[in-house]
Amino acid sequence: MKDSTASRVPAVLRSLQILELLAGEKKRWTTMEVSRKLKIPKSTTSYLLHTLLARGYLVREQEGVYRLGMKLLALGGQALRGTEVREVALPILRRLTAETQTTAHLAVLEGGEAVYIERVPSPGFIQIDTWVGRRMPLHSTSVGKALAAFLPQEEAESLFQTAGLPRFTPRTITTLPRLRQELRRIRETGVAIDNEENTPGVRCVAAPIFGSSGRVVAALSLTGPVQQITEERVGKIVEKVKEAARQLSQTLGGHPPAVASKNP
Repeated sequence: MKDSTASRVPAVLRSLQILELLAGEKKRWTTMEVSRKLKIPKSTTSYLLHTLLARGYLVREQEGVYRLGMKLLALGGQALRGTEVREVALPILRRLTAETQTTAHLAVLEGGEAVYIERVPSPGFIQIDTWVGRRMPLHSTSVGKALAAFLPQEEAESLFQTAGLPRFTPRTITTLPRLRQELRRIRETGVAIDNEENTPGVRCVAAPIFGSSGRVVAALSLTGPVQQITEERVGKIVEKVKEAARQLSQTLGGHPPAVASKNP
């Protein structure tokens, strides 16, 4: 009897070739371009791309145009374990958690969502239901709003129009004019707050991290129940998050824009 494993190996190799190709300098490829570059029949290429897309390894920006996704993060965070921002951020996240007893997150923008690439849980019994690789909406989370606020307006609004502005709690922002106002406030103060907008009873504070290009490369946040991050305590949490984001930005060669000194 012929070993069926042998027949599966070419598909595995071709899938790996596709992932390696999309990880190169050219980040976006059409089905036809992949087929020609790797000399794989178009029908096979299309099948492999759709399979990788369905499993979360690829993101389709438009019909037939693909780029790498963040699925590897969901397998334990190994994909970005060696990246500079994560390595630099992890000790700071641990310090913030120790100082505040809240859960710290590091997130990046991916496919119109915020994706957690690092998490340091709070030491208490009450735990926030998050994990590395979890995808979060932009309009209702502090990390999402921090990532979106400094994008070009057209780019940000295109993301919102594609994803929509669904309501998760009575506090969720669900209109574009109100969201524009919120993002403007974030640019003015340098900090984003999720005040039970994504999950009832949970409050989050986030700030953007800037890279050497001047663009936001990530956002860090502190998250906890409203009984822990009280309205009276928010001001101190805001200052800690802003200072940590400033330190990370400087380490990465980034220069955050000047913002108002007052708290939101």
